[in-house]
Amino acid sequence: MLRIGICDDQIDARNTLRFQLEKVLYEESEQIVYEFSTGESAVRWLKKHPGEIDLLFLDVEMSGANGMEAARQIREFDKGICLVFVTGYTDYVFDGYKVDALDYVVKPAGTSKLQEILGRVRRRIFDNRPETFSFKNAEGTYRLPLSGISYFYSDKRKVNVVCPGDAQNLSHTFYGKLDEVEEQLNDFVRVHQRYLVNPKWVTRIGSESITINDQTIPISRAMKESAVMKLARALLVN
Repeated sequence: MLRIGICDDQIDARNTLRFQLEKVLYEESEQIVYEFSTGESAVRWLKKHPGEIDLLFLDVEMSGANGMEAARQIREFDKGICLVFVTGYTDYVFDGYKVDALDYVVKPAGTSKLQEILGRVRRRIFDNRPETFSFKNAEGTYRLPLSGISYFYSDKRKVNVVCPGDAQNLSHTFYGKLDEVEEQLNDFVRVHQRYLVNPKWVTRIGSESITINDQTIPISRAMKESAVMKLARALLVN
């Protein structure tokens, strides 16, 4: 999924760019998800929603914080988002390199230029990005590397995502079913009706439980034989 944002203080300019982009996006997996009318609003929103946008088109000539200033502020907390400047002039091209901008588009944006930019964005993001798991909750959309998730556990209608890097193994929570998560993640092992674990984080396999980061997780009788075999195989490989 490629998620795109547009930031321009002119609604006509946003509409024109959106129309041109929609001609070259992959319909099933790419979409324009947010539009901003000021650089300040884009910066504030992106701070609160890390990872929710992959590519942001920024108009340079905006009132208030212009696109270049907004880009500088965004780079203070997000080094990964792809930034593309949209401008009526070419004077800002060299300034764009200071904030690691991917490219710039001269208004009005042509489909061939946008297609070329999207191709580069796809390669940059998906060729280098580790396998991830995405979910959405009240705080926003998250995309976490699978290698950084130690296990999932269900609690009624919610699924908790536990990441050892979080303070005291705090978890992220979203509404969903553990069965559906399991279907997406072939390398994770179901050890219990409520637990789906990442074998890479398992430090001990016992007769009735396993250990992950000093956390004891039960193994159910029904899943024991299959789970222990998969975990043991994974531990030997790693």
